[in-house]
Amino acid sequence: MTSISMSNTETKNDEGLTTFENFEDMPLKENLLRGILSYGFEKPSSVQAKGIMPVVQGNDCIIQAQSGCGKTGTFSIASLQLVDPSKKYCQLIILSPTREIADQTLIVVNNLAKYLDINICGVIGGKKLSNDEVARAQIVVATPGRVYDMINRGMIRMDDLRLFVLDEADQMLNKGF
Repeated sequence: MTSISMSNTETKNDEGLTTFENFEDMPLKENLLRGILSYGFEKPSSVQAKGIMPVVQGNDCIIQAQSGCGKTGTFSIASLQLVDPSKKYCQLIILSPTREIADQTLIVVNNLAKYLDINICGVIGGKKLSNDEVARAQIVVATPGRVYDMINRGMIRMDDLRLFVLDEADQMLNKGF
């Protein structure tokens, strides 16, 4: 059973979700917090305040918010918190509908992971990748066609996946993925 203590900057909202006014109050890895603050995040946006911890706690989540509200930061921070750096295989896949969105996500994840010993790989069409680069990645940021190919070729194994993020799910479903 998971127990989380609440500080005076945490509150329960009408939906029963614990929200955090500060990143420092979230039970996050110290070096992840350093990455968050060095990336320029000062306080969590509304979606981050509500959404990071339910993902970290292993809940299935649908996070919906306007563009520019912090959804990418939400799932990126949760993803980085969940990675076990001692396990050198794919633990998380973040799937985006386009190269452009995947590239943007890869930038955010890499910047937030600045102080973490985590291997992150962009499995995006149009980029050359070595087998070793993909095999040792703990987080894979990908587009559907490219990740499907890597899975079929055995370069990415799904056996030990801890988290699967479907970014822009509405776009993904509209495009027939």
